[in-house]
Amino acid sequence: MQRIHIGLVGVGKIVRDQHLPALAESPDFHLLATADPNARYDSVPGYAALGDMLEAHPELEAVAICTPTHLRYSQARIALEQGKSVLLEKPPGATLSEVEDLVDLAESQGGTLFAAWHSRFAPAVAQAREWLEEKRIRRVEIDWREDVRVWHPGQAWIWEPAGMGVFDPGINALSIATEILPRAFFLRDARLWVPSNCQAPIAAALTFSDTEGTPVVADFDFRQPSPPIWNIHVDTEAGRLSLLQGGCRLEIDGRCLLDAEEREYPGLYARFAELVREGRSEVDLAPLRHVADASLAARREPTESFIE
Repeated sequence: MQRIHIGLVGVGKIVRDQHLPALAESPDFHLLATADPNARYDSVPGYAALGDMLEAHPELEAVAICTPTHLRYSQARIALEQGKSVLLEKPPGATLSEVEDLVDLAESQGGTLFAAWHSRFAPAVAQAREWLEEKRIRRVEIDWREDVRVWHPGQAWIWEPAGMGVFDPGINALSIATEILPRAFFLRDARLWVPSNCQAPIAAALTFSDTEGTPVVADFDFRQPSPPIWNIHVDTEAGRLSLLQGGCRLEIDGRCLLDAEEREYPGLYARFAELVREGRSEVDLAPLRHVADASLAARREPTESFIE
């Protein structure tokens, strides 16, 4: 099967850590070029702007947009209007309204738009969802903490409006929870701790409940010393499911059912290829909606300044 010609928009840390290795081994995609005003990948032509890349390579069929969140809407519109399939790194946009507009545009253009919740492609997520499907859930605990200096070094944009702060990793946990839990859940209480020199939170404590009143609690923190903690525990009448290490390890009552290496992005690109070839979009806004709800309803508490 002929590989899909793709371009990368943004050549930052997530691209170098994840997208480039995944594309290098992908049987579905061939990387033609990149667009970034400040960085480039020497193995392919690099351009300062998306428009320049699209003009130079009309054969491009798809683009993956991996720029800071506030830039994604305008870039995605350019690509969709030129008939390109679009993968949006998480979160898919700075606001719900922006992403909803892109969904409408993709539909009107007959193109593919993919909101790439990469954590859903962690190896144990699908098995966790299947195990929970018929279970009566009593309580959910989400513990998602990491050191921002290790995982986001020098990324000042993360502390600005739309940068999301601790919700940048926290939304990964929410993307898994909304995937594996059989019922929708809704925010009931939220506290955000915001450094005095930042616009976005460094920690968050969230309380949700589902349609049957089941509590779902989440703690996110950017001040966790390494190693990170990326765990979700679900108590059910049939035992406790623990999804550990960001979804790489699955345990039931402490018994390991699966322990596999992290390969989220190869799975993500395989799914994108399916959507492109079928001419379909896949944009789930539930994780971003939970973050938006927290921003609307949270009590904010000042905390000490963040120094890189």
